[in-house]
Amino acid sequence: MYNFEYSRAKSVADAAKAASGDAEAKLLAGGMTLIPTLKQRLAKPTALIDLNGIADLAGIKRDGNNLVIGAMTRHAEVARSKDVKAVIPALAHLAEMIGDPAVRNRGTIGGSIANHDPAADYPAGVLGLNATVITNKRQIKADDFFTGMFATALQDGEIITAVSFPKPDKAGYMKFKNPASRYAIVGVFVAKTGNDVRVAVTGAGAGVFRAKDLESALTKSFLPTAVEGIKIAADGLNSDIHASAEYRAHLITVMAKRAVVACG
Repeated sequence: MYNFEYSRAKSVADAAKAASGDAEAKLLAGGMTLIPTLKQRLAKPTALIDLNGIADLAGIKRDGNNLVIGAMTRHAEVARSKDVKAVIPALAHLAEMIGDPAVRNRGTIGGSIANHDPAADYPAGVLGLNATVITNKRQIKADDFFTGMFATALQDGEIITAVSFPKPDKAGYMKFKNPASRYAIVGVFVAKTGNDVRVAVTGAGAGVFRAKDLESALTKSFLPTAVEGIKIAADGLNSDIHASAEYRAHLITVMAKRAVVACG
């Protein structure tokens, strides 16, 4: 690692002040991506601002028909939460499939979506459920939050404090995972609320995105068979040692069908 200054923030205001005063500073949540990056000397922040001492950033609560999850809530907490299982069981299922026990017990929902790894699971849940990302400055709709590979709409000194998920009528998430990392080679989150159907795809492109052709088909008929004949274009999709762009395009339809089945 390179040398850096370390501080443990006592409040969101303290963390925001420290972050806004140094463009090269990094916020530390679970550290599941940041720490390995530092060890490999792929990042050289001037300072790390640890959010783990801010108790207000963790927790799960119901707010009317919404489920509000604090940014520092661990994946394992989401996976076993009775409230999550009752309101959005697909989200608990998603959290349960992230990484391994070590990752699930350290990684946080806020850290995951702020990092916006192209193969991360939570971005699909946030976009698929039309969630709202709450920060210390504003509220950001899911459609406006993810802006590109490892990029979001977060501004200088802006910190995610919670994510608010509206309760869907039906939702399901399925992924074809890398057997080693358990990252999604392709993951698809499907959610239906009234006449609105959203299909969010992770792992296949430069970041999470909505599959509009699948949404249109499922709006007409919310059945697994509705997506069978839909061909997803491979143009612009990821191609690497794990899967070609063409195979990922095929997997999007397959995982979407399985996600609809999981909706029950």
